[in-house]
Amino acid sequence: QVQLVESGGGLVQPGGSLRLSCAASGSIFGIYKMGWYRQAPGKQRELVAATAMTSGGSTDYADSVKGRFTISRDNAKNTVYLQMNSLKPEDTAVYYCNAEKVVMPTFQSSTYWGQGTQVTVSS
Repeated sequence: QVQLVESGGGLVQPGGSLRLSCAASGSIFGIYKMGWYRQAPGKQRELVAATAMTSGGSTDYADSVKGRFTISRDNAKNTVYLQMNSLKPEDTAVYYCNAEKVVMPTFQSSTYWGQGTQVTVSS
């Protein structure tokens, strides 16, 4: 099993910044991608940003956060970060860390989620 622990959420004014962290522990061998999703009240969970865990791995962003959010990783710490700048009220949501892991020898993929951290953007 993989455990994901998020931190860094909170209340911030529009235009402000926050940094989320997600630390993976447990059976982490085989994790090939980690990312952040968010879910606002009454809406479906959506991808915010994701990164491959390989050296030079690709990143992917939702159009709504491109140029404002940056995902990064520290493989030595098994941690991914989401730097969020120029926050808007519409960024308000519960943010969930996600990890995708391949299980050998079947190559079956498993998905893991953190407990979520609230981000509220309001004046």
